[in-house]
Amino acid sequence: MATEYGQGYGLDSTPAGHPGYPGRAGERRHRLPAVLRAPVGGRIWRELAYVLLSLPISILLFTYAVTMVSLGAGLLVTFLGVPVLAAGLAGCRGFGALERARARGLLGLDVVEPEPLRMKRQGFTAWLGAVLKSGASWRSLLYAVLHLPWATFSFVVSVTFWTIGWSLLTYPLWFWVFPVYAGQGGIQLYGDGQHRIHLDNPFEITVTALIGLLFTLTTPWIVRALTMGDRLLVHGLLGPSRLVTRVVELESDRGAVVDTAAADLRRIERDLHDGAQARLVALAMDLGLAKEKLREDPRAAAHMVDEAHGEVKTALQELRDLARGIHPAVLTDRGLDAALSSVASRCTVPVRVEVDLTERPAPAIEGIAYFTVSELLQNISKHARATWAAVEVWRTENRLMVQVEDNGVGGADVSGGSGLAGLAERLDAVDGILVVNSPAGGPTRVTAELPWRAGRTRRPGGEQRLSGE
Repeated sequence: MATEYGQGYGLDSTPAGHPGYPGRAGERRHRLPAVLRAPVGGRIWRELAYVLLSLPISILLFTYAVTMVSLGAGLLVTFLGVPVLAAGLAGCRGFGALERARARGLLGLDVVEPEPLRMKRQGFTAWLGAVLKSGASWRSLLYAVLHLPWATFSFVVSVTFWTIGWSLLTYPLWFWVFPVYAGQGGIQLYGDGQHRIHLDNPFEITVTALIGLLFTLTTPWIVRALTMGDRLLVHGLLGPSRLVTRVVELESDRGAVVDTAAADLRRIERDLHDGAQARLVALAMDLGLAKEKLREDPRAAAHMVDEAHGEVKTALQELRDLARGIHPAVLTDRGLDAALSSVASRCTVPVRVEVDLTERPAPAIEGIAYFTVSELLQNISKHARATWAAVEVWRTENRLMVQVEDNGVGGADVSGGSGLAGLAERLDAVDGILVVNSPAGGPTRVTAELPWRAGRTRRPGGEQRLSGE
């Protein structure tokens, strides 16, 4: 598997600072800071619209859910109770789809649809059982019940802050309404039978507007904090369950493992067919010719045997390299420290290797860590134009950390279909993570995080045993 640096990673060759530089793509420059843009920005209006719509929708949803569930529970003594309860749950699922669409359009929250109904056979009875057994149906019902109090609280707080803020901020524009139509100087702060305090002089009007400005600037962040509660409710109750999400992840990881194994088998077959197998076929032909000339021209036959001997050595070296690419013997016998030192010695730049492990991880994790470092060092040799590199391996709690750093040209990118993307998929198949930090101009730091599973350790006498034995 080959990965590239610089342009090979899909990074545009446009220099930094140029308007077309990828790091600036999609960025918009604003003269005003975010706190001043927030009250008039599009996001606050979308979030405020979401909060305003939440109250009537939640009242309708709560009424429907409570009515249908109560009616269904009351009719359970008859044959009508189960269909009514199932219809109520199905309606809640429909409202859940509406809420996901509303959150997607107004909050930018894209929640995956929950698991579909699983019916082993067709028919109304099978549908009833599937609706009642579905965890997504009951989570939608729970959302219908919990969303009303939260929607009411969010509506009251948001509308109060929004109206107070804009009313006070624009007070200098409409305070004249009080003396003209109300017969008083302005907003009354205090009043009894003898004294009244109105906001009617320029200083008080200015202070009122400043207080309104403070409310106006604060309101978007309050509304945003309130919509975070809606995000949690929608994501937690209207999306797929953690178990279903985990099953989907495992299915995807299984597919990635199968694809990787198939690609490795094809690579091994290609290397054998194009390398050692072709040399062995040529060797057999040369030995056959040498056998025929053995009596007629012993010198020519000896020369051909000598060439065949060289071909045998070359074929053996290719087989060793191929075996090392499958799983090196030094990794099995001596662990990551020796194996990584061996692969580092073949790098074209000096490599510092530090392995801080008191015990060996599981063979599968150990092999993935080795091949990750091997791939990255191969990339450094081919593309990085570096003068030094460093490999560090250590354990943090239940994770195995592998970090490869170089001072090359940088520009590595895990996206764009590069080899790093394939490496990230291989790590993801075992719940690993690949983090690439490679700004243009370098340096490049690639960190791989793998789950720690205990493997074999060595006894003082050299005998291997399982960790914890």
